Amino acid sequence: MAIPPSAGRVYQVNVSPGGLPKLPVAEARVTRLGLEGDRHREDTVHGGPFRAVCLYGMEAIERLQAEGHPTEPGGVGENLTTTGLDWSTIPAGTRVEVGSEVVLELTTPAMPCNTQRPNFRDGRFGRISILTHPSDSRMYARVVRDGTVRPGDPITLLPPEPGSLGERAGLMARIDRLEQASNLRLWRAAIAGGLDVRVLNDGELSIAAAPSIPGPAFNQANGLRTLPHLLPRVTEHFDRHGVAGWLPMHEPPWTDAEPDYRLAILVGPPASVDGQPLPPGVTIRRLDQSESAIWSEVLDDADGAAFGAEGVTATLAPHLLATRDVHTLAAFDGVGRALAVGSLHIHGHLGLLRAGDVRPEASGRGLQRSLIAARAALARELGCDMLVSLAEPGSVSERNLLRVGLERLAVRDVYAYERSHQ
Repeated sequence: MAIPPSAGRVYQVNVSPGGLPKLPVAEARVTRLGLEGDRHREDTVHGGPFRAVCLYGMEAIERLQAEGHPTEPGGVGENLTTTGLDWSTIPAGTRVEVGSEVVLELTTPAMPCNTQRPNFRDGRFGRISILTHPSDSRMYARVVRDGTVRPGDPITLLPPEPGSLGERAGLMARIDRLEQASNLRLWRAAIAGGLDVRVLNDGELSIAAAPSIPGPAFNQANGLRTLPHLLPRVTEHFDRHGVAGWLPMHEPPWTDAEPDYRLAILVGPPASVDGQPLPPGVTIRRLDQSESAIWSEVLDDADGAAFGAEGVTATLAPHLLATRDVHTLAAFDGVGRALAVGSLHIHGHLGLLRAGDVRPEASGRGLQRSLIAARAALARELGCDMLVSLAEPGSVSERNLLRVGLERLAVRDVYAYERSHQ
């Protein structure tokens, strides 16, 4: 889509101590986390560096008003009310120069919630959802360059920078939600099996702490990529329960922090995954809840203690395999012995490949690639438009994923936390 070089102006600058409406101000300083003086009542679903500034056009507001909705500038929570632009029709990644100082980058649509009901005569806040009215959605932006904004400032649109974070922000947000849903399933399965996992789940922030199970599987947080400013809330949870924790983040959590490990995020449409011939005598089929011991036995045989402590896998397995949208496949030899397993977690039309492992004596036979292809076929059958997997960069797992057709989207750093880092 062609981007016009100059397109509009700031009509109104709006801030709020929390909640709606946001009220007009003469000017505001814009920093990494948004406009100074602006707050969010629900800070685990709003705000953060990728949703620092909310943009909305007067043209969209006027269309709402023409339908009889009691909406005014600032009423739907936008920070900058503008003229001359329908923001949700502009590609993510587009850079936005505001006045002589501020540069923004479009990231994701701002999905409406219940707080918007008073703005609509029928309470149907979906009227400004990009899913139902693509030209009338608000848009979020991240701040590329700080500065001050004022009513009347000209707005200039520029193409995305190479490697733009904004261009992939929508997919990364979907992957965040997929990982959060998948981890919550694992943690809840462990709790259902009687394991001591203390979970805090609030909006996009989910944290698990398990004093008796070392390692990152049950001592980590989801949500810090987009909500890094809520790190103190995460570390307080770890400290309260006396655990070391792991922090998947887009940026270092403290000065001079070094990652404990890194994870490549690999993606691709399920249909793009190459079919893999099965080794002679091998079959692949789905497991049901009654076969959970097969899954746990293979994982523990391959990893020693797959989730950080002896007995954890077998304890949670029956509950996880009974969880909706969790699908587990196994590869069997000619005498019915399971040689390899892999899981597929579905959320939001994405499929996450998890817990894929091969018994040591069966490695080197292409079983992992065969299970990736089998899960891709299942994801396609279940309506997924994208397949996602995490792997250590340069590992055999990543090479297998690349070989069958997935592509590396990004690399995430994961930091280890102990109380001494405060």
